[in-house]
Amino acid sequence: HNPDEPIILHREDIINRRGPFWRLRDTAREQAFNEGFLQFIKEQDYCIITVVIDKKSHIERYGEVARHPYHYCLAVLLERYCGFLNFYDAQGDVLAESRGGTEDQQLKQAYRGIYNAGTQWRGTEFFKRGLTSAEIKLKPKVTNIAGLQLSDLLAYPSKQEILIEEQRIDDPGDNFSKQICQCIKAKYNQQVYQGRIRGYGKIFLS
Repeated sequence: HNPDEPIILHREDIINRRGPFWRLRDTAREQAFNEGFLQFIKEQDYCIITVVIDKKSHIERYGEVARHPYHYCLAVLLERYCGFLNFYDAQGDVLAESRGGTEDQQLKQAYRGIYNAGTQWRGTEFFKRGLTSAEIKLKPKVTNIAGLQLSDLLAYPSKQEILIEEQRIDDPGDNFSKQICQCIKAKYNQQVYQGRIRGYGKIFLS
């Protein structure tokens, strides 16, 4: 490929073997690619926090006072992320994938609200202690940022695993997503002393 036009790892392109991933139509190349990817996600140093919301259930339960699902997930995610950072007396940045003009502005506003006013469960100092900026950073996938690409590839398998555990969908049996979940099992954020992942690295909202 042209080094000035790097290949972007995008889950839908990989699955559908389109664009530069047409080569994965060859079974041997697909197997080598998959094996390399699984080895890669095993070896890298990162921590996963996955927040999944059942939007339909949430709206039915809370009606007119239901929270914006995307912003609700952001608040819950930031609570866990800042809890992780504060425990280790560290600071971190927040970068999300851009979704478009209106959605991006709404997300920026939601982030600022959390940073400046806190949430129902955590005060503003909790967030300011861990976060490096009062503004969220938004970048499109085409900017070739490794973290966005890795998140894109891991989000769907992680979400599906949580939905299966919550008995919201049927278990499809063995597939490549299951192999990915097996490789990232040790990567989830967890309660330090008891090793509990539920509520720390895996959060389900309804």
